[in-house]
Amino acid sequence: MKRKSVIDIKEMKSKTPIVCLTAYTATIGRFLDNEADLLLVGDSLGMVLYDHENTLTVTLQQMINHSQAVVKSTSKACIVTDMPFGSYEESVDKAFKNAAKVMKETNCNGIKLEGGRNMFETVKYLTDRSIPVMGHIGLQPQSVIIDGGYKVKGRNKFDWDKYIDDAIAIEEAGAFSVVLEGMAEPLAAEITSRISIPTIGIGASPNCDGQVL
Repeated sequence: MKRKSVIDIKEMKSKTPIVCLTAYTATIGRFLDNEADLLLVGDSLGMVLYDHENTLTVTLQQMINHSQAVVKSTSKACIVTDMPFGSYEESVDKAFKNAAKVMKETNCNGIKLEGGRNMFETVKYLTDRSIPVMGHIGLQPQSVIIDGGYKVKGRNKFDWDKYIDDAIAIEEAGAFSVVLEGMAEPLAAEITSRISIPTIGIGASPNCDGQVL
């Protein structure tokens, strides 16, 4: 079997539940390769492997090193690498430089970055230049300090418009999928029905196109 591509993942929308798991090492990547459609080398490795308080101290080089290990140890799953805090927010040029470095040095299938409407220009700039992007909205771990902690989004229906707009913006910018994290079930279901790219839920109910654990 050839490795699943981002196009394969995108085409699974509303057809087959997408299995996504995190992998940070060659051992885990090899073990999960037959079980998952998509493996995410998440910046959560800072907390899981390095005992950091949050994801903010993870470096670009750490993400590259761990992604290299996961890519080399797998042959079937689509591999997506998290862009760590500070590696893409400053400008579209910096985002492209760092995302291209990740793609070239790891041979992963795409990158993930956090943000909705505020990241529209960045996502579009990257996708227009052949870098596949997975979005990430709702609870955003890289914003945990300014957000005041890990809080579920969308419990109040009056807040829904912002998150729906974020999802639509990420889709319109060219992303192939979007993670919905820490999101109330009815909102996650509404977003999943409103956009044509897959939603990958983490703490966002089974009403998404896939789940990441």
